[in-house]
Amino acid sequence: MKRHPGSEAVERKGWWRAHRFLLLRRLCQLSVLGLFLLGPWAGIRLIEGNLSSSRLMDTVPMTDPFALVQLLAAGHWPVLTAWLGALIVLAGYALVGGRVFCSWICPLNPVTDAAGWLRRRLGLRQGAGLSNRLRYWLLATILLVPFIGGLVVWESVNPVSLLHRGLLFGMGWGWLLIVAVFLFDSFVVDRGWCGHLCPQGAFWGLVNKLRPLQVTAARREHCTSCMDCYAVCPEPQVLKGPVHGAKRGHGPEIKMTDCSHCGRCIDVCAEDVFSFTTRFANKAEKK
Repeated sequence: MKRHPGSEAVERKGWWRAHRFLLLRRLCQLSVLGLFLLGPWAGIRLIEGNLSSSRLMDTVPMTDPFALVQLLAAGHWPVLTAWLGALIVLAGYALVGGRVFCSWICPLNPVTDAAGWLRRRLGLRQGAGLSNRLRYWLLATILLVPFIGGLVVWESVNPVSLLHRGLLFGMGWGWLLIVAVFLFDSFVVDRGWCGHLCPQGAFWGLVNKLRPLQVTAARREHCTSCMDCYAVCPEPQVLKGPVHGAKRGHGPEIKMTDCSHCGRCIDVCAEDVFSFTTRFANKAEKK
């Protein structure tokens, strides 16, 4: 019988501990979506708007900093509340890590996770090679286009924004784009969208440099090289140094800003190699 990533963790730690961060992420994603849906569905307007621009309790503004940067590139000066909303959102993600958005909030994440699961079940190989730096080039291009043309084009075709607005207000043709992302990740490139192309993920990766929270391979000496963490990690390149780089002087902390703090490596590791820590705790431990 073919062994699937995490099966040994289920046997040794139990089903809950082998899936806890995955389930908590889904609960978080559904809760965020549910808060937005309370308005149109139940008339309870705790949060109005969408992920690009919203207002909490009709008082606190929240603005997607990525959308605001695009407006600035197009030569538009946002109103004061938009600036305030962007600062609030940036401050929140600076506390936990920018790419927490990608794994805990983004409505497209379950779609790409499902595509990754399908690839593993079908036993498909990596597929066409794409650099994970390509998303940063796309980010630069998306900011250059409005700078030259004066129009914010990306948000009208951004799968993340389209899916969230579609779930709230109706999808229309946007479903075709979401299906295209799923098929691309399933049959063309493993983790193709989130791991190689998404410019919004690239933006949050830059914010990730400020994060105090990080995953650490604190018990890497117990690693058996089963490779389950590599199989489920949406950014497997971040694991190489912390897990297998001790002889080359790499510390156990995952310092690469591509890490999305999804916690799946913690879930599927039967040896409990990984854990969430803070940069401050790690520095204090070294001293």
